[in-house]
Amino acid sequence: MTIKVSTAGSATEAAKRHLDRLVEQRFASRLFAGDHTLWGPAAEDESSKRLGWTKAAEVSAPLVPEVLALKQRFDEQGVDRIVLCGMGGSSLAPEVMTRTAGVELEVLDATNPAQVAAVVGTGIERTAIVVSSKSGSTVETDSQRRAFVAAFEQAGVDPAERIVVVTDPGSPLEEASRAAGYSVFLADPSVGGRFSALTAFGLVPAGLAGLDLEAFLDSAASVTGELAEDSADNPGLLLGAAIAGGEPIKTFLGVVADGTGIVGFGDWAEQLIAESTGKEGKGLLPVVLSGDAPEIGLPIPDLQIVRLVGDAAETPAVGDEIAVSGGLGEQMLLWEVAVSVAGAIIGINPFDQPDVESAKAAARTLLDATPEPEPASFEAGLIAVRGTDSVVEGQSTVAGAIEALLSRLPENGYVCVQAYADRLGLPELAEVRDLLAHRARRPVTFGWGPRFLHSTGQFHKGGPRVGAFLQITTDEAEDVEIAERPFTFGQLIQAQAAGDASVLEGHGMPVLRLELREPADGAAQLLATLRSI
Repeated sequence: MTIKVSTAGSATEAAKRHLDRLVEQRFASRLFAGDHTLWGPAAEDESSKRLGWTKAAEVSAPLVPEVLALKQRFDEQGVDRIVLCGMGGSSLAPEVMTRTAGVELEVLDATNPAQVAAVVGTGIERTAIVVSSKSGSTVETDSQRRAFVAAFEQAGVDPAERIVVVTDPGSPLEEASRAAGYSVFLADPSVGGRFSALTAFGLVPAGLAGLDLEAFLDSAASVTGELAEDSADNPGLLLGAAIAGGEPIKTFLGVVADGTGIVGFGDWAEQLIAESTGKEGKGLLPVVLSGDAPEIGLPIPDLQIVRLVGDAAETPAVGDEIAVSGGLGEQMLLWEVAVSVAGAIIGINPFDQPDVESAKAAARTLLDATPEPEPASFEAGLIAVRGTDSVVEGQSTVAGAIEALLSRLPENGYVCVQAYADRLGLPELAEVRDLLAHRARRPVTFGWGPRFLHSTGQFHKGGPRVGAFLQITTDEAEDVEIAERPFTFGQLIQAQAAGDASVLEGHGMPVLRLELREPADGAAQLLATLRSI
């Protein structure tokens, strides 16, 4: 399958504004030659270390036999369950890769104690885990690893036989993992996390789960020449110019799967685009939409619909939309190129993430201080309500607080739902997105916490500060200890939620925090409330 991009209406006009200049600048060939000057002097230092992804399909080929050898060893030992412990780009790429291929990979990108307990407590005798962390110091993955080590030891399984680590050379995780006897795969340090799909971060867990790595890499490599060509027909230049070239720019990208065989692509694209472009008060925010999502039928002038279709030549874009087709490996490289183009058009460095650390720092402060929980402003049924004073003051019902939050939504704003909850046990919480979109009549994003902190969290703080945030947390009946750490998973996720809320409020954006006292029944109450308004 080859990649095709079709544009219509205002998307075509956006592309036309920039295509000739991009071709004249030889943007595509310089990108694939590793030219770090394409995004301006301020970005040169960072971009000089972050362009390895353009050659990842070729450079990663030697990984394939190593991964297959380890998979064979696991198969011979009766290990047929692979769990990935990772966050952001480290987890979202292999998740979409394996879901699309129809092979089984469990992804633990959570700190919710109920979800951790369910994943760690299942089939430990036949389980191997992949711990992915570029920096080697990610608190979520370290905590998940500790939970699995305890479970392996309790089951009489040697953790060194079942733990696989993917990290950058020289990270603290590499040294500790080698000392512990774990299998270690080193990733290319010249590739940032969100661009790492075609590196060890994507390939090791997906390959151990059963993905045909050679075919996957071949599909990406097959379009490298096309994407490196200085031509107005280059689909990477066309897509990048179409999503970033509007005047005024269309901040929101509605990503709709419409006939494609790719499963979950929007979640991966969300972290790639939002974290790469959302900074200096600018950016593009993907909104993952179903085919019948409320936003599609609403007059939202700053929303650009992008449809992933089976064949963009047979199903071309209509209206003001963009249609994109191609296999998964091909599209991953396509969108990485498009985001690099978009960064140049918008005028930002697509390879840094200056605001991601703020929420982590706030969470660490709360964990170190272990303050008493903030008292609720009020309780209604099974929901305890907290939030920004302007949202909760004078309110006594959940419906009233939600209406107050939406009243603070700017004309060009968006609503962000952050569910710090068990995404395996409470999938119905995702319904909150459509219900709020019907009421708000503006783009609404939905993210499971804390994984979005490693992706769209950059846009929330670094992009246009026009968000209104609905944070959902749960009061779990049981907690899970973290070995040799002074906090539990329950305390960790509460600190992550409260820390992010404090940073968002510090940037002047409204936050409504709803704590579900009994998760399942509290979720039912929240959904019923939203349906009523």
